[in-house]
Amino acid sequence: MKIAVLIARILLGLVFFVFGLNNFFHFMPNPTIPGDAGVLANIMFAHGWLTFHGILYTVAGALLLIGRYVPVGLVILGPILVNVLLFHLTLTGGAGIGPGLVCSLLEIFLIWAYWPAFEGIFTPDGRRA
Repeated sequence: MKIAVLIARILLGLVFFVFGLNNFFHFMPNPTIPGDAGVLANIMFAHGWLTFHGILYTVAGALLLIGRYVPVGLVILGPILVNVLLFHLTLTGGAGIGPGLVCSLLEIFLIWAYWPAFEGIFTPDGRRA
């Protein structure tokens, strides 16, 4: 089980660390995004939102890769992955959703593996059971 957690943590960390760094160093080509999805992406780029996303991606990916504060990295990635899934479901009609689904499954698995760190969120008084 420890090996599966390590593999999931490193895979998810690498994905977000590399794509986060790509927002700053542009070592991968930007794909052309058609339709409403492209309009939204252009607005986000023009107003600096993607720079903020790049910072979050890089920090969360680094936390997962280093193995320290993994629950914090998972908390940062949670809303990002929801946004990725909703972007593909609503603006692209589901096209290109595969990587988002894989990353979401890795995230859910890691939350399960690090459950003691999240347990207090789901109790009424915030204490562990």
